Amino acid sequence: MTARTFAIGDIHGDLEHLEALLAKLPGLTGDDTLVFMGDYVDRGPDSAGVVRRLMALPDATPAQVVCLRGNHEDGWLRAISGDWPQFVFPVHNGCLQAMESFLGRPISPLGNMPEPGDFEHLVKGDFFPPEVLAWMGALRWWYEDEHAIYVHAGLPDDDQGGFLHPSEATGKAQSALLWLRSRRFFEDYRGKPVIFGHTVTGDLPPELSTYTPEDHDDLWAGPAVLGIDTGCGKGGFLTAVELPTMLVYESRARQS
Repeated sequence: MTARTFAIGDIHGDLEHLEALLAKLPGLTGDDTLVFMGDYVDRGPDSAGVVRRLMALPDATPAQVVCLRGNHEDGWLRAISGDWPQFVFPVHNGCLQAMESFLGRPISPLGNMPEPGDFEHLVKGDFFPPEVLAWMGALRWWYEDEHAIYVHAGLPDDDQGGFLHPSEATGKAQSALLWLRSRRFFEDYRGKPVIFGHTVTGDLPPELSTYTPEDHDDLWAGPAVLGIDTGCGKGGFLTAVELPTMLVYESRARQS
């Protein structure tokens, strides 16, 4: 039996959708792998619950669990280190909602400004338990198996009109693995399939997708890349794709 890999899109603090999706996956075995594409926190109502669930998941499933670093985990780590405190300030980043979740406070609507006394805590990230910060710092930048390459945002350009393999990405190119949004990658990349999140599928070019192009919120399938951020934690739902069969699982209830 071919080993299966289930790639799961950006969760953004929505534990309810995570649990709904996990419940829809078939029975897992020790030959299977779950690959989470990053962005576990911010925006949604339960960042703390999502992180706790993922940290405990290796002991709750026989499958291998791989959690990738997303740009939001990267942004928090950079802010807390003092390298980029500005990350926590734009209200659309949803950092306030993550802080409230870890503090057990009521969750503010996305777009609300933090109270004046919250800014120092946001910049310091002193509400994150040490074990959560250690977990975030150890997240993998990418993963590869016989089926595909898995990376949060995509592959950066090389200097010869192609694209770097993640193992070749250093410095700014490594950061691009988490942050880039490049139509050239979506449109021109050819090679081993790449599964990515980060860019909500509704923002990807619909004319390039071969998977339900009439539904812009659905999974996005280009010639050699697959986008699976379907807006979870931002009013959308959570998507997983099973490889090599390409079966798709969703946390939303399909209309008949």
